[in-house]
Amino acid sequence: MQAVKATGKRQLILAGVVTEVCVAFPALSALEEGFEVFVVTDASGTFNDITRQAAWARMSQAGAQLMTWFGVACELHRDWRNDIEGLGTLFSNHIPDYRNLITSYTTLSAGK
Repeated sequence: MQAVKATGKRQLILAGVVTEVCVAFPALSALEEGFEVFVVTDASGTFNDITRQAAWARMSQAGAQLMTWFGVACELHRDWRNDIEGLGTLFSNHIPDYRNLITSYTTLSAGK
């Protein structure tokens, strides 16, 4: 935790292989130390739904904010005016339905 504190950052984004251990333990420790914690729920895994739900509830009740990778990416991006094509391409490559949206946007933008 000292290395994290040394960065001066107060917000952490966490994901891990096993949600109830690799994510929950550092999340709970960081919350105790006063950090704001964001847990990327769909970038973490576990063995079954019961343990996943229990880990999410535990972290959420302690103050962690549960998010998806899509939500995290949008929050980090902040403003679509900065780079529509870059983030749009990322989303298009990983979310097939989003590809339709970006294709429509690109087509309409090219006609201007």
